Amino acid sequence: MGLTSSLRFHRRNNKTFLRIFMILVLSCIPGRTNLCSNHSVSTPKELPPSNPLDIRSSLVSLDLEGYISFDDVHNVAKDFGNRYQLPPLAILHPRSVSDISSMMKHIVHLGSTSNLTVAARGHGHSLQGQALAHQGVVIKMESLRSPDIRIYKGKQPYVDVSGGELWINILRETLKYGLSPKSWTDYLHLTVGGTLSNAGISGQAFKHGPQINNVYQLEIVTGKGEVVTCSEKLNSELFFSVLGGLGQFGIITRARISLEPAPQMVKWIRVLYSDFSAFSRDQEHLISKEKTFDYVEGFVIINRTDLLNNWRSSFSPNDSTQASRFKSDGKTLYCLEVVKYFNPEEANSMHQETGKLLSELNYIPSTLFSTEVPYIEFLDRVHIAERKLRAKGLWEVPHPWLNLLIPKSSIYQFATEVFNNILTSNNNGPILIYPVNQSKWNKHTSLITPNEDIFYLVALLPSAVPNSSGKNDLEYLLKQNQRVISFCAAANLNVKQYLPHYETQQEWKSHFGNRWETFAQKKHAYDPLAILAPGQRIFQKTTRQLSPIQLSKSKAIGSPQRYH
Repeated sequence: MGLTSSLRFHRRNNKTFLRIFMILVLSCIPGRTNLCSNHSVSTPKELPPSNPLDIRSSLVSLDLEGYISFDDVHNVAKDFGNRYQLPPLAILHPRSVSDISSMMKHIVHLGSTSNLTVAARGHGHSLQGQALAHQGVVIKMESLRSPDIRIYKGKQPYVDVSGGELWINILRETLKYGLSPKSWTDYLHLTVGGTLSNAGISGQAFKHGPQINNVYQLEIVTGKGEVVTCSEKLNSELFFSVLGGLGQFGIITRARISLEPAPQMVKWIRVLYSDFSAFSRDQEHLISKEKTFDYVEGFVIINRTDLLNNWRSSFSPNDSTQASRFKSDGKTLYCLEVVKYFNPEEANSMHQETGKLLSELNYIPSTLFSTEVPYIEFLDRVHIAERKLRAKGLWEVPHPWLNLLIPKSSIYQFATEVFNNILTSNNNGPILIYPVNQSKWNKHTSLITPNEDIFYLVALLPSAVPNSSGKNDLEYLLKQNQRVISFCAAANLNVKQYLPHYETQQEWKSHFGNRWETFAQKKHAYDPLAILAPGQRIFQKTTRQLSPIQLSKSKAIGSPQRYH
């Protein structure tokens, strides 16, 4: 009798034999288990396994187009925040959407007999362990990338892409057709599924809204393993729930993204302010105009020596003599950064438009710097800085970042306290600050923002230098972040975290406010066992079926072990 026939015989007559056989096989297989063979073993129909060896063998038994690995889990035990070490039990390298669906259905089948959870991981750029699944399954979404990025021209052009595709690859491909997505993040080496699960914000958001506002359609694998196509008109509840939903309701496996004609060049301008009121007033003026810049951001500079001379490596001063006399030492300054898109034949009209817009502003005249670069070079600007930091060994370090959304009515009070009293330097990383228009943000998504017509993104983006002390030390930076958060709470500024992180479910309830019950009910509908995105620490995996009200009262997962 052949091996296959023998297995089938014993599976019918002695299920215990199969379990013992799989454990023996498991002890002999390498970490990378290729499951593209013709094994016919599928999800077991008997009672789910109850111990780690049985669980691991049950994962091996799945019939997948991709494969599962076990011995390289350390590669996905950390994220960009680089503060936690939480290895999963296994990594799924999917080759198809059905691989992800099969994994989800299998874990649902295991039910309360296992603690397996699932984290979909793109480039792992989460900050607080959100892309991790301790002793669970991490799905490497980049393995799902399709060889073809499908672009459709017409009155409303769009691109169909895998959820594991990088935005930089989408940009390169769409530019071949003279097209480009409308809204970006500052860093493009992120996956589509990752940014759409949060929001995707950059300097174009005041005009086009975040990336989640520029999606026509999604393909989702829910927490129950169902594969669902959704849009504003088809399965709309799931569509809007997933966008900005922190990975709680499903895994984005494909997205249809809106495109627009792409420019060839950009005019990139920086100017400085010493007065925050003038700075914020000019930013708000620019985002309120119909004909304005295509990108509006800003950043805070605290006690930086020889600032303008450092700019000369990439920008040219409007008045070199006046610029050389400007002193930045010991000052808190505010940089307005704006961009105007153009094609070479439009250069003259572009210069006239930018000149008119600049004439309406109240910046320090001697600090006007500008340059003209290709569109793709501007959008991919952070990657250039990344290469430099990697060369110095300063990229894979802890990143205790803090991102806040602050109402316009609170921004002056926030800036006065934080930029003058709490933060005394920003030599360890940039501080971004810029306003956006609420009217451009779709309120049906899961993203939580302040309830005002204009609000600001403030991003504190420091890096903790290894083996350092003082203001570059990780603990110092974490305490500094806590001081900022505590001030916002004490002053009742109605601030919301972007890329939020909380330690308790009560804090999550406060974050969502009157939308919490709806959020919990949707969680129960699409991921009733709370399998997905455990690193967010919003819901704990349930050991029995709960009603929406019971689910909303369940305790948040405790803090993971910190990694230094």
